[in-house]
Amino acid sequence: MELNPTLVEQVKKLQQKYAVMGQDLSSYLDGLLHADYLTYWDYIHLDTLLSLQNPKTQFPDEKIFIVYHQITELYFNLILWEIEQIANHESLTEKFFVERLDRIVRYFQLLENSFAVMVNGMEREQFLKFRMSLLPASGFQSAQYRLIELCSTDTINLVNSAEREALAEYSDIGQQIDKLYWRSGATELATGSKTLTLQQFEEKYIKLFRETGMKYRNKNLWKLYETHFKGSADAIARMREFDQLANVLWPLAHLKSAGHYLHRDPEDIKATGGTNWQKYLPPRFQKIIFFPELWSAEEKAEWGKAAILKH
Repeated sequence: MELNPTLVEQVKKLQQKYAVMGQDLSSYLDGLLHADYLTYWDYIHLDTLLSLQNPKTQFPDEKIFIVYHQITELYFNLILWEIEQIANHESLTEKFFVERLDRIVRYFQLLENSFAVMVNGMEREQFLKFRMSLLPASGFQSAQYRLIELCSTDTINLVNSAEREALAEYSDIGQQIDKLYWRSGATELATGSKTLTLQQFEEKYIKLFRETGMKYRNKNLWKLYETHFKGSADAIARMREFDQLANVLWPLAHLKSAGHYLHRDPEDIKATGGTNWQKYLPPRFQKIIFFPELWSAEEKAEWGKAAILKH
């Protein structure tokens, strides 16, 4: 049978490719000849994926809770992947910067809207029972979300608001990380001491957070904007949208979910990790802003107010 000239040309190119690496193309073709055809379920490891839901109780809605958080972590992973591409781009352009920010915004929009799966998708009675089997685990222990924060802005913008001004003159990343806002959100409601949830979290991840803070010190999203694209209307628009989603709309959606399940008159039900969610989640308390220079004094003073009134 006569070979298609295009096919012959492709084989020649492959031969050149492998010759550069000192490899024999025919050996690789033998491997291709014996390899099985790729299937959808093997490519995405479907069987493994579907084996990763292991409820701790017999309540059916616990599976919804697990899958929802797994999906959330996958979106966080995509956001980090986009930030990594921006930070490590050898010749970063405004077009690439804006397009990747568009992707990040899209992921956060999906995350914000996805909370309906939790708010409207589980029976409150089931949740309040199976949640007690999850102690001291908490969604607070999402390291990927903390990494998104550290890769997006200067660390000082993540310091507890009460201590931000005092630490602003210091450039010691380690000292600033010791005062990150979320650490005060995982204290015992009664004593103010660290919860087991926070102790576990810091033991596993604090070294990574310090390393990430140092690694992105000069290449977080704010630094890259300030260095390469300062004043770009397109970049500013995307960064403001990202800031609003990550630090107002996403926490607000989380707050709405927590309030739906954990609010009870005359007192609130503690979160699974004993975290002080009433003080930790509302955007107006923490006032975490990735890009404060892109917002007016009035907008910063009323951070999150418009979105809260809307909801």
